[in-house]
Amino acid sequence: MEKVTKMNEQEKEIKRMADFTSPEVLYNELIASVKKYHPSADISMIEKAYTIARDAHEGQVRKSGEPYIIHPLCVAIILADLELDKETIVAGILHDVVEDTVMSNEEIRKEFSSEVELLVDGVTKLGQLSYSHDKVDEQAENLRKMFLAMAKDIRVILIKLADRLHNMRTLQYMKPEKQKEKARETMDIYAPLAQRLGISKVKIELDDLSLKYLQPDVYYSLVEQISDKKSAREKFIQQIVAEVREHIDNAGIKARVDGRVKHFFSIYKKMVNQDKTLDQIYDLFAVRILVDNVQDCYAALGSIHEMYKPIPGRFKDYIAMPKPNMYQSLHTTLIGPNGTPFEIQIRTYEMHKTAEYGIAAHWKYKESGGSKEKNIENRAEAKLTWLRQILEWQKDESDNKEFMSLLKSDLDLFSESVYCFTPTGDVKNLPNGSTPIDFAYSIHSAVGNKMIGARVNGKLVPIDYRIQNGDRIEVLTSQNSKGPSRDWLAIVKSTQARNKINQWFKSEFKQSNILKGKDMISQYCKMKSINHTDIMKPEYQEKVMKKYGFRDWDSVLAAIGHGGLREGQVVNRLLEEYEKVNKKNITDDKVLENIIETSKDQKMKLTKSKGGIVVKGIDDVAVRFSRCCNPVPGDEIVGFVTRGRGVSIHRTDCVNVVNMNESERMRMIEAEWQGFSSGFGEKYATEITIYANNRTGLLVDLSKVFTERGIDLTGINSRLSKQGTATLSVSFEISGTEELNRIIEKIRQIDSVIDIERAAT
Repeated sequence: MEKVTKMNEQEKEIKRMADFTSPEVLYNELIASVKKYHPSADISMIEKAYTIARDAHEGQVRKSGEPYIIHPLCVAIILADLELDKETIVAGILHDVVEDTVMSNEEIRKEFSSEVELLVDGVTKLGQLSYSHDKVDEQAENLRKMFLAMAKDIRVILIKLADRLHNMRTLQYMKPEKQKEKARETMDIYAPLAQRLGISKVKIELDDLSLKYLQPDVYYSLVEQISDKKSAREKFIQQIVAEVREHIDNAGIKARVDGRVKHFFSIYKKMVNQDKTLDQIYDLFAVRILVDNVQDCYAALGSIHEMYKPIPGRFKDYIAMPKPNMYQSLHTTLIGPNGTPFEIQIRTYEMHKTAEYGIAAHWKYKESGGSKEKNIENRAEAKLTWLRQILEWQKDESDNKEFMSLLKSDLDLFSESVYCFTPTGDVKNLPNGSTPIDFAYSIHSAVGNKMIGARVNGKLVPIDYRIQNGDRIEVLTSQNSKGPSRDWLAIVKSTQARNKINQWFKSEFKQSNILKGKDMISQYCKMKSINHTDIMKPEYQEKVMKKYGFRDWDSVLAAIGHGGLREGQVVNRLLEEYEKVNKKNITDDKVLENIIETSKDQKMKLTKSKGGIVVKGIDDVAVRFSRCCNPVPGDEIVGFVTRGRGVSIHRTDCVNVVNMNESERMRMIEAEWQGFSSGFGEKYATEITIYANNRTGLLVDLSKVFTERGIDLTGINSRLSKQGTATLSVSFEISGTEELNRIIEKIRQIDSVIDIERAAT
């Protein structure tokens, strides 16, 4: 009877206090909750924490208008409902004092202990995860911090989950866009984490609250539809429960039987996965049977299958093969009275406790010093194997976007599992749809890298074979294997395998990717006329590494080399940092001074090779022709003072000049050709666009004009419209506008030429 009473306590949802409850009432409720599972607890530490937090948060209010102290108290009540140790509850009360008040970590350590200080510091450092597609890097960095904090002490994330649960409960006081942001973050990160830690109590409520704000129409529709048939459903559940209880009693099995409606997100997920409406889903509720030991679980299953017809393929034995979060239970779907399907879950009281409390059960036993402590310790370790895996990715994966992709797919709520065996009989748990490649990498990365084939149940299979439950798999390897194929990335299902294959390619070709990345940056700088030396400063590189989440510059270059980053992104960021520093307090006069000095230092003397350009008011200046309009002698020109690259010469009708803003126009100076009519024997690049009706021999006639005048073509590009109009862009070198006009006039005489324009951009 005592066991049943305890289970009734555990069945209840996590305590939810009404909004605007006074801090004193909340505090008394907290103490009562702690005393319930830990009667001999010394509450002086909790009392002290409450007093300090209340004084520290004095005058602070939440979005709802409530005193801020209500939030940490509600977080502590949630932690007490999970029956956690005193240190965790104290840290829950104090989790915001360092961030939001003047209290320091040293003061917490002095007043309480280094253990409490570590927990508070861990939660504080996590801060707020920013969920935004535009802030992937920021989010990734925060997540990295979170997993590192979890590795030091898993209780950090338990406090964070309690914090998030209370925030979700009071989300109605936030702005709509903030509600969706928090709900999305909860759905993607926190609910899956609660699931991974086995805390179904928290996970279920987080799921339902997220659905409420992300898809309110779906949520309220489900609530309405389910409540409409509530009485009929409850009557049906009671009937099933009574029949099952009677049958179990007759079989001589001591058990507790009850029924429950599935939570909203679970129903929604089923509707999405099976593409069904609510009316088409019949197993909206489950009957649960709790027994004393494992033998009784299977005895109860046999008795139930004797009573009702089971649906083939819907039986799952999670006792023999627990889920990765160590969840254990027997699940079977049966045909009930009137042909209505329903689900029965059979588990022991201990399994139920693990399912409800998950990793949190570890500290309850640890503190009480129960005989089951060692068993719980082992279970706790088993639950955290996935965390160690994530920490490994963190070391290997320097690209934030890739890390986020791996993490999201690994925490995917919709993923189901498939069970298979090694040749020695060990069980492997893989995502549904996994292949022998996934299996090989789950054993070891070296096995996956050397894999050449696989046998399933003694027969050779292709590498894209989808593993079925119960398959016995043998991986064939060869030392002569050249490693994985890139095609494998499209075949594998598990995040672990995808990560290990990517890592192999990155390390295998890192040096060549680094060299390729260097060359791509250099080429980009040349194309955009950017001084490579100016922007390649360590302090600018540091900013780029921080932005994209890389630990060294070689990793950035390698990422550019293998296509993970675009060279333009990196160069533009470097240029941005350079300009931030060099634009400070710099006037146009100073820019001109710098140009002159640079020109003198480098002995850039004005010569004919520079085109005979005279810039008003400046002697001995570096001059270059802009590529946007390609000015030639005879064109009206203007100079534009650049930063560090001398004066660029533009045609006055250049689009870039016409569209300059006011601040840029201040940098324009007069310029003119010197003695171009007499000629310097120099050649100048120019470009014209020819529009013509397409015909055979057009290009021949066009090239003949240039050949007769001894002009070399430097480039030609042609496009043909659907209407048959040819557009030809021709680049060549000439001595000035007189020669250009003669050529244009000659081209106009060619048959089928419609119009000719000088390139102006």
